[in-house]
Amino acid sequence: MTALSPELEAFRARAVAFMDPHVAEFGQAARLGLSLDDDVALARRWQATKAAAGFAGLTFPTAYGGAGLSQIEQVLFVEEEAARGFPSAYFVISLSMPIPMMLRYATPEQKARFVPPALRGEEMWSQLFSEPSTGSDLAAVRTRAVRDGDDWILSGQKVWTTFAQYSDYGVIVARSDPDAPKHRGLTYFFVDLKAPGVTVRPIRQLHGAEEFNEVFFDDVRIPDTWRLGEIGAGFRLAVETLMIERYTAAADEAGFGPPLDALVALAQGTQLNGRPASQDGRVRGVIARAFATQQALSAIHEKSVLELAAGREPGPEGSIHKLVGARGRREVAVCALDLMGADGLRFDAGAHPRPKTDFAMSWMDQPTLRIAGGTDEMLLNTVAERILGLPQDYRPDKASR
Repeated sequence: MTALSPELEAFRARAVAFMDPHVAEFGQAARLGLSLDDDVALARRWQATKAAAGFAGLTFPTAYGGAGLSQIEQVLFVEEEAARGFPSAYFVISLSMPIPMMLRYATPEQKARFVPPALRGEEMWSQLFSEPSTGSDLAAVRTRAVRDGDDWILSGQKVWTTFAQYSDYGVIVARSDPDAPKHRGLTYFFVDLKAPGVTVRPIRQLHGAEEFNEVFFDDVRIPDTWRLGEIGAGFRLAVETLMIERYTAAADEAGFGPPLDALVALAQGTQLNGRPASQDGRVRGVIARAFATQQALSAIHEKSVLELAAGREPGPEGSIHKLVGARGRREVAVCALDLMGADGLRFDAGAHPRPKTDFAMSWMDQPTLRIAGGTDEMLLNTVAERILGLPQDYRPDKASR
């Protein structure tokens, strides 16, 4: 990567000096074989450790326990954190979207109450947008919010809510005016996920993990003081929430799958037609395409980091990074499983987290990446409209916005 300023390099060195003594306790090797519950508990301790050292909420105001730094410091810290395999993913949603929205729209008293515990890992937050019948159309949510004096009564269902079973609170978009045009009849709240009437049901995935959940609201009462923004402004605030999630170092050139070196080592150690698989033209083609793709994605990532370092917002190129990285991960995983033969079917569903060289897990979990944070179809629209300048598809429902 192009050299950053001396100040940023000094910050990176300070972050590394803080992290390295904690690798034995919190790093990838320490986490292998843990249950999901135990890994989350470890993540809470790591979050508390960061907070005590001033490395939690790097971009948050100091008045609420943050460090008051810029997004580039956050990117550099996450980059080093990911390289060591620390259990930070459990708080990505909590601290990337709900808590920033609290900082923007909650009262000073609410900020003082909710932000510091979240930074210390004592409380976790979810984002409750998706519903079973709405797909990626955020404005089509059906969960109802009915006004009752100074309260609202929530009724409905959300789905694909990440780590809701561990969350204490969440931000939610609900339909407060069923007669208004769909983009205008929504209101934005935060809600206690331990309140009476809230039921959380984990969804077991193909590989056995239960990271996603269904969440049911049966006449859940919340005060109007837990409304964020104006009545009817829910769609705008929901879009704002999604836009807060900046392009970070969490964008991985390998699509969060095994590194390409792992496939190369596997090919070198596997016999195919009496010679190393690394000499087979088809295998070499997969490796060459993956290498070229990852180099291109690395350049996109570097451009985004430099934009942040210069005080500018990265462009829509992050959509290319996620779209192409996820697809490349699938091709690498399929090639590896073909080379492994029957051994590729060996899978311990109880192990968590998985080793970075686990191609079976990579193959089974890669559809998740192609849905979470924007489906492939949505990313293709972003690339077409915002990068290539192509006209938008006809959307008759947008006329009502």
